[in-house]
Amino acid sequence: MPKNIRYTLLSLRDLAASIGPFALLTIALLALTYWWLNPTPPKRVVLATGPEQSAYDEFGKRYAEALQRYGIEVELLRSEGSSDNLALLRNGKADLGFVQGGTADIGFDDEDAITSLGSLFVEPLWLFYREDAAQRLRQSDTVSHLSELRGWHVNVGTAGSGVPRLFSTLLDVNRIPPGALQLSEMEQTPATVAFLEGELDAVVFASAPESLMVQMLLQTPGIRLLNFAQSEAYSRRFGYLTPVVLPQGVVDLAANNPEHDMRLVASTTSLLASTETHPAILQLFAQTAMNLHGGAGWFSRTREYPSLEHTEVPVSQEAVRAITKGPPFLQRYLPFWLANLIERMWLAMGLIIALALPLSRIVPPLYTFRIRSRVFRWYAELRDIEQRAEAHDEDDGETVQSLLDQLDTLESKAEKIVVPLSHTDELYALRNNIHLVRKKLLRKA
Repeated sequence: MPKNIRYTLLSLRDLAASIGPFALLTIALLALTYWWLNPTPPKRVVLATGPEQSAYDEFGKRYAEALQRYGIEVELLRSEGSSDNLALLRNGKADLGFVQGGTADIGFDDEDAITSLGSLFVEPLWLFYREDAAQRLRQSDTVSHLSELRGWHVNVGTAGSGVPRLFSTLLDVNRIPPGALQLSEMEQTPATVAFLEGELDAVVFASAPESLMVQMLLQTPGIRLLNFAQSEAYSRRFGYLTPVVLPQGVVDLAANNPEHDMRLVASTTSLLASTETHPAILQLFAQTAMNLHGGAGWFSRTREYPSLEHTEVPVSQEAVRAITKGPPFLQRYLPFWLANLIERMWLAMGLIIALALPLSRIVPPLYTFRIRSRVFRWYAELRDIEQRAEAHDEDDGETVQSLLDQLDTLESKAEKIVVPLSHTDELYALRNNIHLVRKKLLRKA
């Protein structure tokens, strides 16, 4: 091997040996930080949706498709609705779920265990009734108030949907006792079939207009939608309700369906998540919500939703950032996994670098010490030979020749020492000092 290459490799070896402890310490700190912060999100999350063909079910499919691009598998867990979703979140069986305001009992304990990603959309209370039922029971094909439903057979949905609780509250403020109506709690699909076949007089849904059931019933002949003329009064009585208007012709402009503006009461639906859910997952869902719910709809204008208002639990910081500032800067230019890693590790990495920089100042002196120690360690032996040479007159047991032999051995060892070119002056100084001691010994001979 050429000497120049050999010297270079030896210098690199010494440099690596000097830097090694600090590099290992930095790597260990980064590994510990990575384990503690856990920046990488899980590859699978569970989203509690709702009954089949409901708006929650349709939105769940859109979320699953959107997050699949980031390598996240979203398992859709069908449920009975809002109340059931909240129970799944509390029990740890779901990571996220759609929950409608006012349809579930959210207490103070939930504020520590559940967080909100914002209000996504409004869900009106749809009360569809049959014209023939109104004619039979009211001698009129229209119904104006809930108080006119006495004696009707009404389906209010399953208990897990939260609609029975909400509808019972509305009946109570209208002074309609539970026994004044025949209430059933069938699921949406069989209830709709029974309603169309005339077995039910009315059905109640709390759903976004994207629901296939709502879309169908709005365009079915002989089926009418109750106009909540007192929607403003309901919203003043209940903070989780808001008045909304179904504009004339919004369902079908050509057929002018509906024929006039319809007033409805609605509650906002929020996407709730367990506080144990990984922050990166919350960030992705909040960003996806901006894309899925940010457009104009029947009851909202562009960018009106998602919203930080009308939430019954604290909003997560990830949702606040996504809704107010949009995607993080790094995610606009880097893949999600890399941007997320840097975003969640940068502070810890900065602290580690701030700690490593002062320590790194030890590396150059340590490197110099390692190189010089190859030369300086032979000075002890050289000094011992010189001291014995000075004491030669007093101690005849030590001959000059034996000291010269030891000095020759020391010089042969010094000739084999390899140091970088920048430190050869110290090597030649050692060899020169050996020569000076030899001259002193020769004068004594």
